[in-house]
Amino acid sequence: MKFFQKANKSLFLVLSLVCLLAAHLATAQQVTQPKRNVDELSDEEIALFMERAQASGMSEAQIEQAAKTQGYTAADIAKMRSRISMVQATPTTGESNGESGISEDENDPFAKNNARSLSEMGSSKSIPKTGKIAAKGIGNITPNVKYEIDEKGRKVYLNAKGEEIDAPLTLQERKILNTPIDVYNDSLVAIYKRIQKKVANNIDKNIFGSTLFNNELMTFEPNLRIATPKNYQLGPEDELNIAIFGDVLDNFKVKVSPEGTVKILNIAPIYVNGLTIEVASERIISRLRQLYQGLNKPGSGSSAQVTLGSVRSIKVTITGEAQMPGTYTVSSLSTIFNALYLAGGPSKNGSYRSIKLIRGNKIIRTLDLYDFLLKADQTDNIHLNDQDVIRISDYENRVEVAGEVKRPMIFETTKGETFKDLLKFAGGFTEKAYTYTINVRRNTSREIKLLNITQDEVESFLTQNGDKFTVGQIIERYENRIELEGAVFRPGMYALENGLSTVKELLKKSEGIREDAFLNRATITRKKENFDPEVISFDLGKVLRGEVGDIPLQREDVIKVFSIKNLREKRVVNITGEVNQQGEFDYKEGMKVADLILLAKGLKESASFSNLELARRIINHGSNQQNTNKIEIINFEIDGDLKISNKGSQLILQPFDIISIRRAPSYEEQRSVKVLGMVNYPGSYAIQTNKQKISDVLERAGGLRVEGYLEGAKLIRNSITVGVNLKEVLSNPKSQENLQLMAGDELIIPRLLQTVKLNGAVQNPLAVSYKENFTLKDYVAEAGGYSILANKKQIYVTYANGVSNQIRKFLIFKKNPRIEPGAEITIPALPESSKKGLTAAEAIGLTSSFISVALTLITLVNNLPK
Repeated sequence: MKFFQKANKSLFLVLSLVCLLAAHLATAQQVTQPKRNVDELSDEEIALFMERAQASGMSEAQIEQAAKTQGYTAADIAKMRSRISMVQATPTTGESNGESGISEDENDPFAKNNARSLSEMGSSKSIPKTGKIAAKGIGNITPNVKYEIDEKGRKVYLNAKGEEIDAPLTLQERKILNTPIDVYNDSLVAIYKRIQKKVANNIDKNIFGSTLFNNELMTFEPNLRIATPKNYQLGPEDELNIAIFGDVLDNFKVKVSPEGTVKILNIAPIYVNGLTIEVASERIISRLRQLYQGLNKPGSGSSAQVTLGSVRSIKVTITGEAQMPGTYTVSSLSTIFNALYLAGGPSKNGSYRSIKLIRGNKIIRTLDLYDFLLKADQTDNIHLNDQDVIRISDYENRVEVAGEVKRPMIFETTKGETFKDLLKFAGGFTEKAYTYTINVRRNTSREIKLLNITQDEVESFLTQNGDKFTVGQIIERYENRIELEGAVFRPGMYALENGLSTVKELLKKSEGIREDAFLNRATITRKKENFDPEVISFDLGKVLRGEVGDIPLQREDVIKVFSIKNLREKRVVNITGEVNQQGEFDYKEGMKVADLILLAKGLKESASFSNLELARRIINHGSNQQNTNKIEIINFEIDGDLKISNKGSQLILQPFDIISIRRAPSYEEQRSVKVLGMVNYPGSYAIQTNKQKISDVLERAGGLRVEGYLEGAKLIRNSITVGVNLKEVLSNPKSQENLQLMAGDELIIPRLLQTVKLNGAVQNPLAVSYKENFTLKDYVAEAGGYSILANKKQIYVTYANGVSNQIRKFLIFKKNPRIEPGAEITIPALPESSKKGLTAAEAIGLTSSFISVALTLITLVNNLPK
């Protein structure tokens, strides 16, 4: 007895241990995570990675090596570096005030303006309380700006380098710049000039091309999925895929060693360092013929192909005026643009027109970024080699274009370029540009000089370093304009001249007034001497008839002739109900009910000729007469032929009347159902009554044919399968399975089905012949059994009539659904993530630990004192 107690105790401990190990195994399976995409990482995750990397004490090379073992490529590592730099450069934001996120400094008028501007633009970017603001330029995001209070108590704005700058433009100021100048508003003209001066000196202006490398939507990452370029030179760490096919099948993956060779089976090392992929392919295939005779030769029956697998990383040094000069590790497929993007592009003093690629102490290519920015020309954007040096020179000439050009920016020019070239860089003039004279501000050796460029000098005027070109805006002003509006045949603007200087002359020039013109009054809007508007009214009818003198016109007069239609509400009538085109129609004097029905394209067959209704407004125009009813209702009858002799058809309409025509109570449209398949007379059958059922229509179809499969019959209603038990319907017409039919129903009785279909998580989804004595388990066996991901608890069977059934359980008992001819067995699959298993080594290790612990527990229990 004690022995059994010890045995039971041992068994309990072993079972407990099994449960703990099972939980541990589940946890171990869940810990394994797939490689994360760098673009999917949030800034918080990047910051956490930086903290952990710093706390681990690992060097940058060790972190890179660890990332490569996890499946990250050199391009991923370069992208991670860029993300880390962005996170480090992002300022820490403080608490925001309200929804706009603007600093709570109430004494900062600039902050208030930006709060208003950002609120109007729907901005969600926050501005911290620590004295920093996120400044927005015209179409460009500028660097972060902070402010300080100087000794005089003034608020001074500073850029990232500590240089004093003007405050950015507010939204209101930008709107003023985009609005035509009103030269008669002196205060607005002064504001416009002040804003133009501010644009010329504030942080909103930018160097052309600088946003190319600051744009988060452009990464200039090398495309690693393209076919290997034939001129690609191999080097250490490049991986080659060698595929042999035809009569002989084989595949090798080899990596170029630090010595520049690859090793394949028993063949001596093959030197490929510095060779192009095309030459290296020929050399490798030539050596492979030692093992595979006739490889890649006509008639041999076997061929080989060498392709590039993963590419190596190379180091490129960027010097000169770069934002972040230094040495960068990039993919061997990278180009000059890829490296420039990593370095942030040229710095403030860097040249965009002279970027030199130095290889072996020789300049092999000079890149002009303007070729790409303006013409999308990448001729000089060549691939990089290991130890290449990219040097960004200092700029030589920079000029600024402001005002009415499409790209008002700072541009870099080269020797011999004229203002015409500069205008191409700026995208040309806008539609409001004043091109007669261009103002130029030029720096001399002692002071500033002003120049004017005429239209004839655009092509020949040479630019100099520091030049500033300002393109003004045309003035929206006319010296002899008059305008005619309203009910005339030719409204518009006219020139005030001899023969066109009075009201009658103007109306004659416009081909006269329209028939709907209101003749009792017309107006002239005129500018007074101080440019205030005034209105002059006159009797248009008397002027045209000559009963009063003609009225002389002045510059900027606006003559308005009103229309009778515009002076009253649009008059319409409505008709609804059983007409072919119900809706709203224009009212005409003398219109009758029959006329409106004709406009509605006649009555429908379902229309009732009696109990028509007319709803009419009751209008008293503010009289003191009190009327309880606001709408008058008139009921009448009509003749279906709309004869003029009929009283109802001749009922005269008034504006805004609404006619309602009802459907005849006894009207019913034909409806039908379809009976298809194994019946004696398949086809369409009309529904006689609303209570007609399945058994009724089957009887009209001549009954079922001998080969009809009752259990497979189904009803299709509104594209949805309705499962019916036709066998029960025929045996018991009063059964609830005997459904009432609806318009458009389709009853389908198939031929006897002799197959059973299996799909889902089985080894071999297929259809097998129906066997009367087979169970669910037998049919699954014919499909090769369950797959690893099979969800055996959710198996269900769909019968030929569309009804489904699933496995039923009660306690420990399980009942499988029956299998009938034409049935479909569906075995759902579990998610792939739920079936992640351990490796063989992990399973062996855990099993060994489990056995050791179990034996130890059993030994301890057996040695317990009796």
